[in-house]
Amino acid sequence: MPWYPWSIRQILKGKPNIGWLMDLCEDNYRLIQRLCPDIRQLHGRYLSSLEGSMELHLEVIEQTPYTSLVHLTYYFEHGDGQKPDPDATVRIYYDSKQIEVLDLRQKILPLKSTVYWPTLDDKWKANLFLSKWLSYCVQQGHHFSRSDSLSG
Repeated sequence: MPWYPWSIRQILKGKPNIGWLMDLCEDNYRLIQRLCPDIRQLHGRYLSSLEGSMELHLEVIEQTPYTSLVHLTYYFEHGDGQKPDPDATVRIYYDSKQIEVLDLRQKILPLKSTVYWPTLDDKWKANLFLSKWLSYCVQQGHHFSRSDSLSG
C-alpha cells in the first residue's frame, strides 16, 4: 500500500506542491506495476475478472521504448448500454517511473471535464483519485497478464 509523506490536514487544505505530486505519480507507477507487472509487453485489450467484483478493463493504446499509453475503466450496465466510470487514460513513463493522468472521467470527485492546461491542483486531485482507485484494485486482487487478453 502506498505511504504518503503528507498529512491529512495538508491534503484537506488543498495546497499540494510539485514534490508531493511527483511522489504521488511515483506511487501510482508502483501500483500499476503491481496490477500489471509485464505492461511493457502488452498490446490490445485485457480483462481482470474476480468473483464478487466489477470487471476491470485495460486497453494498451500505445507502446514506445520509454512510455505506454493505457486506458483503465469499469463498465456499468445502464438502460442505454454500458457506461465507463471511473474512466482513466494515463501515460506511463518507464525512465522516471511515474504516471501522468491525461484524462479522468468519474462522478465522485469534482474535476474539470476538459482540462487543456491543468493546474497543479487539478493534477493533484486526478492523481490522488487514481492512487486510491489503483490501491483498491490491487487490494481486491485484480491483475493483468498476457493470458487475460481480449484481443485474440
